Amino acid sequence: MINKEHFKDSPWVSKNMRQLILISSVITLIFLFLPWTQNIQTTGVVTTLRPSERPQSIQTVISGQILKWYVKDGDWVEEGDTIAVLTEVKSEYLDPDLIGQTSTQIKAKENSILSYSSKVNAINQQITQLEANRDFAIQKAKVRLQQERLKYNSEFAEMQAANINLKIAQQQLVRDSLLSIKEIKSPLDVENRRVKYQEALAKKMIQEAKLNMATNAIENAKIELQNIDAEYGEKLAKAESERYSAISAQMDTETEVSKLRNLYSNYQIRNGFYVVKAPQKGLVSQTLSNGVGIAVSEGQALCTIVPSEINLAVELFVKPVDMPLIEIGAPAQFVFDGWPTMVFSGWPQISYGTFPGEIYAVDNALQANGNYRVLVKMSADKKKWPEQLKIGVGARAYMLLKTVPVWYEIWRQLSGFPPDFYHNNRVEPQVRSSKEKPTKVAENKN
Repeated sequence: MINKEHFKDSPWVSKNMRQLILISSVITLIFLFLPWTQNIQTTGVVTTLRPSERPQSIQTVISGQILKWYVKDGDWVEEGDTIAVLTEVKSEYLDPDLIGQTSTQIKAKENSILSYSSKVNAINQQITQLEANRDFAIQKAKVRLQQERLKYNSEFAEMQAANINLKIAQQQLVRDSLLSIKEIKSPLDVENRRVKYQEALAKKMIQEAKLNMATNAIENAKIELQNIDAEYGEKLAKAESERYSAISAQMDTETEVSKLRNLYSNYQIRNGFYVVKAPQKGLVSQTLSNGVGIAVSEGQALCTIVPSEINLAVELFVKPVDMPLIEIGAPAQFVFDGWPTMVFSGWPQISYGTFPGEIYAVDNALQANGNYRVLVKMSADKKKWPEQLKIGVGARAYMLLKTVPVWYEIWRQLSGFPPDFYHNNRVEPQVRSSKEKPTKVAENKN
């Protein structure tokens, strides 16, 4: 049997143990001073930079019934290729000559507009003629009123003369009557004077009648002038009312024509929606409405198309505590599902199967999951991402930060401090002197 006490006290065992401890300590010390690249780890999925490059569902613009399918799952389609054809299901669009009848209605309404326009022109001419006739009648009435006034003046002058003649005849009769009493004048002379007096009185009365008639004629002329204004005012008002009615009817008809033209355009555009076409070239990945004769509603998806030309990106979600360390243009390393990898997060240089990228966009709003959304694109001047990579593939990201010794990273992790952050090409101003600036700038440009 082996003596355990002898083996324990053997000098050879103690010497090898000391050497092993010494070598382990040296290796551990060297390991602690190795460079370690700090990083932020998160997960995400493969997507695209542009919304137009992401899988999209082909939806119907109108409701209808599927008449025929022109594609199946896995088919490649070009932009404008027919996906399916629909038939109408709404009663108001079932008429096969709907567009032709609408066009006929538009022409009839346009002819009505021309008729109303002609009517408006005729009424305008009628109004012009009425205004001319009114002005002529007013002028004629004014001339007649002037004539009646002149006639009144003439009759008034004759009335004045008749009054004078009557007064003279009266005086002569009185004088001859006094002379007859004194027998200077004969009774015959007195009778003659009385006859002349009676004649002068009769002329005065006749002239008074004529003067009254002239006054009445003036009043009649004034009334006639007023009647002309009232008569033609009524006729013009009626004509204006007819004109405005015709204009209103014309405008209503124009509104109806506009509505019919709108319907005509809508019908033409709707006819184009019966044929569902591919908006871009890509692969038909899934048909969502199966069969023929199936009724579909407005906005219902028929199938899904995956575009053929896409710019891949990775959609990541970063915790708010790591958000201050994220900046556009910063590098990142990816591990995609389905590709073999061997990752050393702190030593990206010796990792195998990872793919580089750079941060393209960072959202400023917090997502519903409590994280910030970050888009990372493929680096143009570095290793290309796999051609077989598909949208929706899972990805694990390592966003690289500052390179520090291993002992510092262990101390930081134990202390719970956040990672250090800096630009790869940025040198802190306090580290370099002003004399070094041109040299650094020249080196960066080179």
